Amino acid sequence: MVQLDETFLEVLKHEGPVTIITVNAHPAHVVNTWMSYVSLKDNQLFIPAAGMHSIEGDFPTDNHVTLTFGSKEVMGTVGSGAGFHVHGTGHFVEEGPDFDAKKASFPWLTRMLVVTIEDVQQKI
Repeated sequence: MVQLDETFLEVLKHEGPVTIITVNAHPAHVVNTWMSYVSLKDNQLFIPAAGMHSIEGDFPTDNHVTLTFGSKEVMGTVGSGAGFHVHGTGHFVEEGPDFDAKKASFPWLTRMLVVTIEDVQQKI
């Protein structure tokens, strides 16, 4: 299991955009969501999805994803502002207790992206 840095955990507490990228398509597929939509449990990120069809379409070939997280409210390596790249593997779920919990908060979701974290790198 990946040890998650305290600074990364602090960044997750602040609102801001989250970018999700798959690189096996040409060009790469990129979608965005909000930090407040993302939850963390046991080194997995749970992200509600209503769209994200381009990302989902890439997974049969390669389910590796990179996500970016950042907040100017958290001290980074050179001052105010911390940012991270998260690398992992993803899949979508449409049922189960974690899905049901996310759906209770976001009734518009049709699926939930589950990303298993493999690596977290602080960039700023």
